[in-house]
Amino acid sequence: MSSLSVSKNPGRAASWALIGAAALILSAAMGVRQTFGLFIGPFSFDRGLPVTLIAFAIALHNLVWGFAQPFAGAAADRHGAAPVVAVGAATFAAGLALAGAATSGWMLVLGLGVLVGIGISCTSFGVVLATVGRTASPETRSVAMGLASAGGSLGQVLMVPFAQEVRVHAGVSMSLYALAFVLLLAAPLGIVLDRASRERRLAGVDDTRTQPASMPLRVTLAYASRHRGYRLLTLGFFTCGFQLAFIATHLPGYLLLCHMPVGLGATALALIGLFNMIGSWGCGWLGGRWRQHRVLAWLYLIRGATIALFVLLPTTSVSVVIFAAVMGLTWLGTVPLTNGLIAKVFGTRHLGTLFGVVFLSHQLGSFLGAWLGGYVFDTTGSYSLIWGATAIAGLVAALLHFPIDDRPLNEATLASA
Repeated sequence: MSSLSVSKNPGRAASWALIGAAALILSAAMGVRQTFGLFIGPFSFDRGLPVTLIAFAIALHNLVWGFAQPFAGAAADRHGAAPVVAVGAATFAAGLALAGAATSGWMLVLGLGVLVGIGISCTSFGVVLATVGRTASPETRSVAMGLASAGGSLGQVLMVPFAQEVRVHAGVSMSLYALAFVLLLAAPLGIVLDRASRERRLAGVDDTRTQPASMPLRVTLAYASRHRGYRLLTLGFFTCGFQLAFIATHLPGYLLLCHMPVGLGATALALIGLFNMIGSWGCGWLGGRWRQHRVLAWLYLIRGATIALFVLLPTTSVSVVIFAAVMGLTWLGTVPLTNGLIAKVFGTRHLGTLFGVVFLSHQLGSFLGAWLGGYVFDTTGSYSLIWGATAIAGLVAALLHFPIDDRPLNEATLASA
């Protein structure tokens, strides 16, 4: 663990506390979010809501998340993670509770769409991983964020079967209430993230004050808006959101259409979370040894090819398990790589804000992936068009990432002067 020490002095305990707290917050937020696809059928059959409306509510939380993320990241950059995580967890829980009590479409949209979107923007990558990225040394940043993401995947493994069991035995409402309680348990963990950052500053090591990160936020954003690599990264991250939101939301329903066993959808989502633990750590490790934008490009190529093969080949229980495993390996590994790439080019002082802007593109893709899946299915009775779009998007994203210039901003600026 010495290679992951967050500074020269705080030592192993502070490093483990930082990564552990980040992993637990991400486990709660991302694990709960991973369960949403399980509720489409029950909301439709038990409460008489159209699939398009349910898919819109799930899609809307992605959109709200994206627009709220730059502000949540900026708040954490300025005030620390503790208040942002606490408010976000409470808002997230309130949204789940409202969805559990929903008797009409507007209640579902407000709860699962608006409140959950605001809550998750405060309890996910733009706040949590940005704090880890600021605290870790440049040499260990990618690995540290990969470890936090990998630990966060534990929630995806546990929350899906947990939500499924509670739903089967106690109903949809109790399942959502139980998930809300999990979020409330995570609310105080932001304090641990801030404590590690304070220990680092007291140790006299604070590279957030060095160039180029010491530039004011307005200046940094202006540079980023003109930086070709930042624009390409932003465009490419759209694909990640589109692919993941579509699969997480509609894979269980698609498998039922293919006459697969009823519980296989939940199993597949849990397997994605399980293999995501390996993939997130592995991508962080690869990003510490090879250029991160190239790792990202290959990741998108592999994901797109896997989707294409899954749709073109016969659907069996074995093919579903293999698909879930490969998708899990490439699932959220994009996040530590993207965070690490932004930190490498622009520094870490405004990492939460800069990642938040890129993440908005990701969430625009998430909105379209979740909503278009429901719309196309209601319109055509099939998911084929969206499956094809997700596969092609992988190739497009790879082509966008290969030419990214990853030199630090001051070096690149001097070289072009």
